[in-house]
Amino acid sequence: MTKETPSDNNSENQSSSQGESVVDRRLGVDRRDVSPASPSNLERRRGPGRRLTDFVKSAEEGEMSREQYTFLLAIDVFKRVNHKTFPSWTDVLEVVRKLGYRKTMPSELNLGGKSQDWTEKADQVSGVNKPSVDSD
Repeated sequence: MTKETPSDNNSENQSSSQGESVVDRRLGVDRRDVSPASPSNLERRRGPGRRLTDFVKSAEEGEMSREQYTFLLAIDVFKRVNHKTFPSWTDVLEVVRKLGYRKTMPSELNLGGKSQDWTEKADQVSGVNKPSVDSD
């Protein structure tokens, strides 16, 4: 014969009251049926009729293009020289600009009007080594 303590009785009441407040997610809206508000052209989820591009497929299979290899090498050198295991997005953009990439064409992305698109000349200076202007 075991003696029931008040704490044991209390925990039973809590679990039964918690069990009643649990919502069965299977009764809600199926997230797969909801389409995104506006596609951004960045979606990588695959589904019926959506295939990987050759650019992504070859990289995932370990066959990098010269461009992908150069970018990977540049990021690796940046990390070693600056003693950073995880470069920030600003660091990544700096590497990209120093590799010679410039925004010469209109964007193919839909960012929902949160950013204004622009272009620059192909021979534009990267601007990443320019000293900051302090406003005193």
